[in-house]
Amino acid sequence: MTKEKKKKTQSSYSAKDIYVLEGLEPVRKRPGMYIGSTGTQGLHHLIYEVVDNSLDEALGGYCDKIEVFLLPDNYVMVTDNGRGIPVDIHEKTKKSALETIMTTLHAGGKFGGDAYKISGGLHGVGVSVVCALSEDMRAEVCRDGKKYVQEYKRGKPKAAVKKIGECKKTGTTIIFKPDYEIFDEIIFDSKKILNHLRQQAYLTKGIHIDFYDERDKNNPFEYHFYFEGGIKSYLKYLVRHNTQIHPNPFYVSGEKDNIKVEAAFLYTDEYEIYEESFTNNIFTPEGGTHLTGLRAALTRVINDYARKNNFLKESDPNLSGDDIREGLTAVVSVKIREPQFEGQTKSKLGNPEVRPVVEAIVGDGLADYLEKYPQDMKIIIEKAVLSYKARKAAKAAKETVLRKGVLDGLSLPGKLADCTSRNPEESEIYIVEGESAGGSSRQARNRRFQAILPLKGKILNVERVRLDKMLASEEVKALIIALGTAIADDFNLEKLRYHRIIIMCDADSDGNHIRTLLMTLFYRHFRPLIEKGYVYLAQPPLYKITIGKEFYYAYSDDEKEKILANLKDNRLKANIQRYKGLGEMNPEQLWETTMNPENRILLRVSIEDVIEADKTFDMLMGKEVLPRKRFIQASAKSVKNLDI
Repeated sequence: MTKEKKKKTQSSYSAKDIYVLEGLEPVRKRPGMYIGSTGTQGLHHLIYEVVDNSLDEALGGYCDKIEVFLLPDNYVMVTDNGRGIPVDIHEKTKKSALETIMTTLHAGGKFGGDAYKISGGLHGVGVSVVCALSEDMRAEVCRDGKKYVQEYKRGKPKAAVKKIGECKKTGTTIIFKPDYEIFDEIIFDSKKILNHLRQQAYLTKGIHIDFYDERDKNNPFEYHFYFEGGIKSYLKYLVRHNTQIHPNPFYVSGEKDNIKVEAAFLYTDEYEIYEESFTNNIFTPEGGTHLTGLRAALTRVINDYARKNNFLKESDPNLSGDDIREGLTAVVSVKIREPQFEGQTKSKLGNPEVRPVVEAIVGDGLADYLEKYPQDMKIIIEKAVLSYKARKAAKAAKETVLRKGVLDGLSLPGKLADCTSRNPEESEIYIVEGESAGGSSRQARNRRFQAILPLKGKILNVERVRLDKMLASEEVKALIIALGTAIADDFNLEKLRYHRIIIMCDADSDGNHIRTLLMTLFYRHFRPLIEKGYVYLAQPPLYKITIGKEFYYAYSDDEKEKILANLKDNRLKANIQRYKGLGEMNPEQLWETTMNPENRILLRVSIEDVIEADKTFDMLMGKEVLPRKRFIQASAKSVKNLDI
């Protein structure tokens, strides 16, 4: 289908389609209410809001090309070939519709009329919020053969809309610079933006999305997206690094009660569940009624099929949702006229009428699927039954390991040197490598709020191990009991005994391996601890530089070189000691450099991109050797110090 045929003809979209609900002033006072935060997430949300407006044009069939530019001096430009924002005078505001949209909260073509039947930016605050939180902004509109421009500063127009020339095409260009008075730091992450644009390109069949990073003129970068397969193609992308256990992915699409539904899933040999849900192309990370409908259909149909075909005996209980979804990767996308989101950042869909529609359409699709691909369904059910048996074994192991009273401090591990404080907010636990480091850190710590848990050797690699086998590990068991949260279905964040969990290992290859094993454990089984920001990596110094009675600690090679450069004439007299292990430091040095809150350096562990983090752990800790080998070969090029 050609571009000309894909784009619809000009339809009703003028000032009368813009509905004004309230003013703009609250945005600068409470930006977090509108973009989630003033950190990295909120900063990138500005780009997504502008792109969403262009995608709304694409969903309506009026746009097939979107371009996103990162420009020097923190400017961003988003351009599309849609209809162009109206510029005629708005009946209520007596101002140009363009100015009304840009400078008035809850003003847009998505609250009534026929301008948008389906829209991601339902709340209509998107582009006005971007305007309010931008130091500078410029809107260029090509419409009715004319080109119009208006500029803004922190949400206020610098001048009226003016016509500056002729245009042969239609479309809108938004150029903005985030306000340094609002955001903690203005650094755009091209990888994060690309992931969002890729997602949207998969969800919007036939849309061309082009990305250009021109911040460094000497090293420009560009990337282009175009997919015809929709969420079927997106599903293949999500599982590209995994082993598919059945040959035929499930896909269904349908419409009922003016709700359009698309769903796709397949199973891999993983133990984790990965689900993504979208409403009008807006990612809903906390799910909602559409995802609940998908899960309900899966659980009902698979249990019915399992009983009819004797996979489950009459005396067996139904398979649980978690049993059925183990190893599942699924995508569900709905398009509705008036979605109800929880919060402006649209993290969860709340429309109750969506669940039965999704459940019915997916259920009917599953009924057809199991008749067409009975062998695939057999593989899926066998995996679910195996998961059920493993869950029973894990439950028995947990009842043995985590019996009543253990997590209340009555049976803490003997190797744990606990702190005297019982206030989790001020307490912290150091997970250290070996008894030697454990002895030094016990002497160095502040007993009031610092606990020490030494681990013997390298803990179990939990990447490919079920919960029952994991709980048989004494080291893992000690860690679970020390934290106090329990694990799996019994996990309770409120029972966490320490709000700072600090992994402290030697700065060598063994230490890095142990750190990775612990990170795998936390990521797979204690992810809320990472999401809440409770997990840290200690940064012991790599070097001690001594000149006479003076000494300096360097935590990196670059820092060492800076210290030596500052010494100038005394550089040759400097004695440089390279620390290979925590045991080489006496308790005083360990406290001063690594454990004293006033001096230490801690790296907070965060999950910026769950998909990429998941794939990295799969690659580094999984059973496939070739991807890990390629990663090591690529990373080795940047290694400066190698322990042999």
